Amino acid sequence: MSGVRGGIRFDRVSVAYGRNTVLDALDLTVEQGEVMALLGPSGSGKTTALRAVAGFVRPVSGRVFIGDRDVTELPPHRRGIGMVVQQYALFPHMRVEDNVAFGLRAQKAPRREIPGRVAEALEMTGMAAYAGRYPRELSGGQQQRVAIARALAIRPGVLLLDEPLSALDAQLRSGMLAELARLHRELPDVSILYVTHDQVEALTLADRIAVMDRARLRDCGTPQELYRSPRTEFTASFVGNANLLPVRVGAESVTFAGAALRVPTGEAAPGSGATLCVRPHLMGLGEGPNALRGTLAEVQWRGATHRLYVDVAGHRVKADLRELKDPPEVGAEVTLHFATEDAVLLGAGVSGD
Repeated sequence: MSGVRGGIRFDRVSVAYGRNTVLDALDLTVEQGEVMALLGPSGSGKTTALRAVAGFVRPVSGRVFIGDRDVTELPPHRRGIGMVVQQYALFPHMRVEDNVAFGLRAQKAPRREIPGRVAEALEMTGMAAYAGRYPRELSGGQQQRVAIARALAIRPGVLLLDEPLSALDAQLRSGMLAELARLHRELPDVSILYVTHDQVEALTLADRIAVMDRARLRDCGTPQELYRSPRTEFTASFVGNANLLPVRVGAESVTFAGAALRVPTGEAAPGSGATLCVRPHLMGLGEGPNALRGTLAEVQWRGATHRLYVDVAGHRVKADLRELKDPPEVGAEVTLHFATEDAVLLGAGVSGD
């Protein structure tokens, strides 16, 4: 497929409705061929950012570029993008093949080219056998594939996906994640901006994740960087589960609930306050390094794992453990532990010279 190339660039893009700023000075670049997930809670600005690329909202300041083109003032149909929204927006009175051809006809593609490009897009999404059906005759997952085929038929350089899996059940969502990953491999030059509030979708599909909160970009990095070495408490809590424990920094350790814990302190200033981040699946049960002793408050069986909630000096600490044959009773005194290298210190003051 071919089309406008070169990725997406937000140059201090702000969007406001009256006095309410919904996107605040966004600086972000999506490289050609990259999948960038915009991850954040409702109202964080992620969908507004996507709509600014699509041309459905106009920034009050800043510029939007696709490739080296400034598209800030261009109407949506001249931007060379494909878009898939939450509810797919298929025309119920049109057969699948006509839904997929709609964008091509709107762009006044040569009539002789349209059947071949429709067939190409349907084949790519596994929907070639359903070309003659109406949307009502398709499952939710199949309708989603048709919406993606319609977006791909115009051969976009940029593909915008706005919560495309939110209407699907868990099993279909998992299957469609695999399909989107396959499509990305088959379309290595297409830049994808993927809006979601689902951590699993972002971690599974994205090359990089931009974490949004309260209209601003808070963090950006690869899924591995944001998960293993988050820079802020918000990122740690929103990208995966996390135990966030208030600690006091010492010379070579930190103190939590009266216990000294050996963790990497970097350039943190002794005596400063900080937050210790430990992922629940990195906690062990029983004696070990960096022991946390408390009372078992709750046990949840999750199939292959047990989730333990332990009250440690008034703080609820989570531990995800491989399924326990004989889990401890609620109310029992238990000990959790974690390895030094599995902890990350957040928000500590930096010592000076």
